[in-house]
Amino acid sequence: MTEVEAKLAAWPGFELPALDDAVPGLVAEANAPVTMEAAYLDAADLRLIRAGISLRHRTGEGGADGAWTLKLPDHDGADGAGDGVLRRSELVVPGPPGEPPAAFLTTLRPWLRTGSLATVAHLRTERTRTRLRVDGQPVGEVDDDEVSVLQAGRVAARFREVEVESRDPDVLRAVVARLRDAGAGAPDPTPKLVRALGPRALQPPDLAVGDPGPDATAGEVLRSAIAASVQRIVEHDNVIRAGADPEGVHQARVGCRRLRSDLRTFAPLLDTTWSEPLRDELRWLAGELGAVRDLDVLRGRLHAQVAELRDDEQAAAAPIVARLDRERAAAVQRAHAALDSRRYLALLDRLVDAANAPHTLPEAEATASEVVPGLAGVPFRKLRKAVKKLGKNPSDEALHELRIKAKRARYAADVAVPVVGDRARDYTKVLAGLQDVLGDHHDCAVAEAWLLEAAGRGTRSQSFALGLLVAGQRHEADRLRRQWRSAWKKVDRSKRTSWMA
Repeated sequence: MTEVEAKLAAWPGFELPALDDAVPGLVAEANAPVTMEAAYLDAADLRLIRAGISLRHRTGEGGADGAWTLKLPDHDGADGAGDGVLRRSELVVPGPPGEPPAAFLTTLRPWLRTGSLATVAHLRTERTRTRLRVDGQPVGEVDDDEVSVLQAGRVAARFREVEVESRDPDVLRAVVARLRDAGAGAPDPTPKLVRALGPRALQPPDLAVGDPGPDATAGEVLRSAIAASVQRIVEHDNVIRAGADPEGVHQARVGCRRLRSDLRTFAPLLDTTWSEPLRDELRWLAGELGAVRDLDVLRGRLHAQVAELRDDEQAAAAPIVARLDRERAAAVQRAHAALDSRRYLALLDRLVDAANAPHTLPEAEATASEVVPGLAGVPFRKLRKAVKKLGKNPSDEALHELRIKAKRARYAADVAVPVVGDRARDYTKVLAGLQDVLGDHHDCAVAEAWLLEAAGRGTRSQSFALGLLVAGQRHEADRLRRQWRSAWKKVDRSKRTSWMA
């Protein structure tokens, strides 16, 4: 579930005001006080908490054994109630203390990496809960909490806060206003755990992309680019594991490829004895994810085209195309095994270190505007040279190599956008257009090769149906062959590329 709450500080003598009719029909029902004890787990450096994640076991609710709760930041939704509102995804599993639920450990893996969990805080909360209903339906609650921070069984600190939980923004806003009128403080999104742990818990997260300005050094711009790619990999780890959204594999693979490309393009700023081994490990990870992504693209293309055949042709082709589902299931298993490996977790540690402290050379201390545009121009000039070498009718392989070069040029220009601005941004957009045309052409070639191999092992009716699909791939590939040069001409214009000179 999604937890939306406002936390307000309250002084010791604060009294909860009447909340009935804060919105029309609202009824507040007070419950008897309860005592809850919670143990919070994290790595020694508080990497989970600093990333906005909390893991706890709490007794006093959730059954005799208590319950485990995992809270994750929710960056997508708008709280609808103004500043100071905390929005998090909340997962609750009843159970005894000890080992956290396996599903929680899997979810935490990309943030915890090779770190070990241990208890970092122990809180006792005396809670008086007030349920909120409108027309008999629950719409939220108000929790009046007296919190004690325990250390070695003794109370080390105390504080009081009032929490208003509601996913109805009107209810949330109106109840907060009543509490403020009664003397409660302004909404403060700081969780209890962070207040209990103090300054260490307020340190920046492991992955902070940053926003380098026009006066940034080349090293600062590069560090931001590295952090963005690493964040892309980490944030899509659980999307891959969930298995429901193919975009997870795609985005994690893009993170790997983009970072490999950036480490290559900006190698003159880096200690290559550090960056090259990292590129090798990223190649390994991208390869482990690549089979799933390639099959996702192929499945999407062929399933859509099979649906356009006649009914008898669909019936003939469907069992063959269904092979892709089995192949993908096997590829997913291999990808999950890679994500569960010690090698992957060690790589994540190295990537987070790289995002925070890349091994740069003295040249990286120069102003980015003096260095980055020139380096971003190197892959563009290689792309232009490759285009000039192509004949009138280049092979599929040559066009695929051109696509790879276009991708490298685009990634390099993306790094330069914070420095150069709109000219670089415009260039990346038209370069993406070229990349899309060449990418779709490559997908046609891959689909044709797979279909020809499958047709050779099918029945006559199956081979005929697959032959129709092959014809569709060739027709589409021919159309794309006629388009890529015009897409290139949009890129190769001095008004778009002069910033790299």
